[in-house]
Amino acid sequence: MGFADQILTPLASLPTLSPEPANMTAQAHAPVKIGSVALESPFALAPMAGMTDTAFRRLVKRRGGCGLVVTEMVSSEGLVRRIDRTLEYAEYTDEERPVSIQIFGGDPAKMAEAAQIVEGMGADVVDVNMGCPVPKIAKHQAGCSLMRMPEQAASVVRAMTRAVSIPVTVKMRSGWDETHVNALDVAGLMQDAGAAAVAVHGRTAAQSYSGRSDWDLIDEVARSLSIPVLGSGDCVAPEDLVGRLRETAIAGVLVGRGALRNPWIFEQARALGQGSAARPVTEQERGQFLLAYIDMLLSEGTDEAEGFRHTATVDRKAGPARRGVRSRERWVLNKLRALGSWYTKGFDNGSRLRVAMNHTKSLDELRNIIRDFFFVTAESIEMTPTSALDHSAGSRDAGAADQLSPVS
Repeated sequence: MGFADQILTPLASLPTLSPEPANMTAQAHAPVKIGSVALESPFALAPMAGMTDTAFRRLVKRRGGCGLVVTEMVSSEGLVRRIDRTLEYAEYTDEERPVSIQIFGGDPAKMAEAAQIVEGMGADVVDVNMGCPVPKIAKHQAGCSLMRMPEQAASVVRAMTRAVSIPVTVKMRSGWDETHVNALDVAGLMQDAGAAAVAVHGRTAAQSYSGRSDWDLIDEVARSLSIPVLGSGDCVAPEDLVGRLRETAIAGVLVGRGALRNPWIFEQARALGQGSAARPVTEQERGQFLLAYIDMLLSEGTDEAEGFRHTATVDRKAGPARRGVRSRERWVLNKLRALGSWYTKGFDNGSRLRVAMNHTKSLDELRNIIRDFFFVTAESIEMTPTSALDHSAGSRDAGAADQLSPVS
């Protein structure tokens, strides 16, 4: 018996949203503007290494309600040296706009040069990573370790704002540890250095993702600055996003793991904020999302019109090249397993689906597991409303069209 056959009760009880949007309407907020970049929604997709690739970002944008997407973090060193594998993380498409490319590093001159490369790629915003707690990043005076050196961090931002004309933003944590909670002071320095906006995750680097995000601190930071402040942490349901906007002085919400569990969270939050009911997501839609993601990853960099993907010039001798066709299937399998660890949470037999996804040896088997679990059939795809299949202009993702059900 295969893993697909062992999943006996697919999605017996998906989490349901209250049909009544009572008391969830967000207070009137001024439109979010980061420098010269206006956001149509105050909700943004956070950068998550290994997760928020261009395919995932496009699928999220197609569902509506997401005002800004941020790339996976990109090494300033790799950008300046024009290493192929590094530049791959910075690639994006027009469908994702407005898009922010996040870079990390601690050398002001190198970060300024990397920002110029980002601007040359046509990105709308360049973001500084001051929140990553991973030791291999922090030990190089990058990521959250910059919060231990506020003046150095200010020098980085100042150099970048002088080097480019696009907005420079900063994503930070509450501090390094519980004895060094300095987001309020550091955020002020970033504003003085020329940052156009700041995003604050309310945990320290020492906490990583344990404990709770300190939204009182985030609110205090937002009230102290004149530039927009986005808050982040523990927003896993659409009600969380709307509630934080209503209860604090933030300009927007940066959503990470909540979007991995529910890519429709932005659309649902926007509906709640407008006083409408949040549309429930069907099990077939959830299955179609994964199938579309597989196809988009497989076709990445192939069968694309010229100019579809924004890239930078590569130095082929500088470092590791991107994966070849032979390793593509293994890479896609690993990507789906990583997403599945979050995507499958919250409904019956999600753990069985995770086990099946982690043990499958081929993409054909993975597709069958997904179709069986989410009841995706040719008929269910054909029954999807026409408006839900309407791709945004410029989308040319080979093989994904028949399985995509974005809702705007």
